[in-house]
Amino acid sequence: MTTVHFQIDRSNLRRSRFVTEEMGPVRNGTVRLSIERFALTANNITYGVAGDMIGYWNFFPAEDGWGRIPVWGVGRVAESKADGVNPGERYFGYFPMSQNLDVQAGNLTDSGFVDIAEHRAALPPIYNRYERLPEDGHVDDEAWMMLLRVLFLTGWLIDDFLGDNAFFDSQAVVILSASSKTGFSLAHCLSAREKSRPRVIGLTSSGNREFTSGLGCYDEVLTYDEIGKLDASLPTTVVDMAGDGAVGTELHRHLADALKYQCQVGLTHWEGEAGEEDLPGAAPEFFFAPTQVEKRLAEWGPATLASRQEEAWQSFLVPCRTWLQLSEASGEGALEKAYLEMLEGHTDPSTGVILSLSSTG
Repeated sequence: MTTVHFQIDRSNLRRSRFVTEEMGPVRNGTVRLSIERFALTANNITYGVAGDMIGYWNFFPAEDGWGRIPVWGVGRVAESKADGVNPGERYFGYFPMSQNLDVQAGNLTDSGFVDIAEHRAALPPIYNRYERLPEDGHVDDEAWMMLLRVLFLTGWLIDDFLGDNAFFDSQAVVILSASSKTGFSLAHCLSAREKSRPRVIGLTSSGNREFTSGLGCYDEVLTYDEIGKLDASLPTTVVDMAGDGAVGTELHRHLADALKYQCQVGLTHWEGEAGEEDLPGAAPEFFFAPTQVEKRLAEWGPATLASRQEEAWQSFLVPCRTWLQLSEASGEGALEKAYLEMLEGHTDPSTGVILSLSSTG
């Protein structure tokens, strides 16, 4: 059988192509998954921008110079030569933007399995697990899972990390790219804290200001040209989803020693200018969600961690369903168009993009 892959030029993210590959027979221990649907968000653009730095290109290798950006999606078992994984079962997990994926199934439990392929062995385990979906699952619920759950859990983990460190003695948390799904996930978690919490401030573009203010989880929303309105007398933590060096430089200069901690998460403004060096205030530190997961697993155990995350996730979904609209499309043309719009930052933040390359998508 053949399969189609959507590939990106690693040196020029605007250049893409579709490649048709002949798939050989399924080997022993291998599961062939037909990728039904996947979500595309600004987080996936970060995967591409940071592909070499963090290793995102290594999950689904391609020819030299080309890469496959990972996405969160759902696949159905088309064929299996792995004990305990049966044709027709459906799994949520990390996929390329392709029609099919072969994985080497190991560490099987009632809830799923792990891809133990050699090229993924050194990569974070959280990205290698495939979660079995219930047979009576609802496709709309699965769309929300693909679109938001991992991004929400990233926001939840940032909130947990900041709280675990007493917010670095900050009285305000400023979130850049505040309209992004990870950004407002973090804002939701911060604003939902019952005990004393820092002031939650969003920075966004002028075009997204009304939308971001309407989310109801920010104490204040400013645009990027209003950085000077931030209270520089308040000890402040900055959580940067944007990665625009010019904005970062302005924040450092304005807040100076009041900037107690800077958490670098995303690169949605991937073409922004490089920031200056030797600036006042705390130097940025990259946040890697699996590190916080491992810490809490050791301290709380898997059952408690899963329970706390599920409770927070369900609470978050309630308001999201009222304003976030799902947009679904299939085919090569639809995928290429959606990818370029996301890359250029032209996707409406109130839209959740679900895509498919499946011939039945």
